[in-house]
Amino acid sequence: MKFMLIMRAVDQAAVDAFEAADFEKIIADMGAYNESMVNAGVMADGAGLSDASEGAVVDFSEDDPVVTDGPYGELRELFNGFWMVEVSSQEEAIEWAKRAPLGTGSQIEVRRVNGPEDFPQDNEWIQKEQEWIAEGKLAGS
Repeated sequence: MKFMLIMRAVDQAAVDAFEAADFEKIIADMGAYNESMVNAGVMADGAGLSDASEGAVVDFSEDDPVVTDGPYGELRELFNGFWMVEVSSQEEAIEWAKRAPLGTGSQIEVRRVNGPEDFPQDNEWIQKEQEWIAEGKLAGS
């Protein structure tokens, strides 16, 4: 099963602590964490995200989508990075999340990623997606 581990800072103190921390140590700690997942054969992908001020939200609550440039939303609504892990259970994904080198005021949300098996196999678009995956047409595949 594939899970997304979604990293968040839930308060300004966590953001301030991150900004005050030794960046080389952060990179080394994250690198070691990532390497442990790679060596265990569970890490499928992962990335940190740029500051929310560089992002945008496309809101579909109107007939014409409305774009709002960041920063946007409350701090706890934003996520700062993610890992995709391929593990046998949610419990295993949680165990990996608990090992992340994050400090007080940080959270990791653990969410299962739907796979083709979660959808009707006779659906034309599900079949096309499987073909795209098999043909390597999807980015990152």
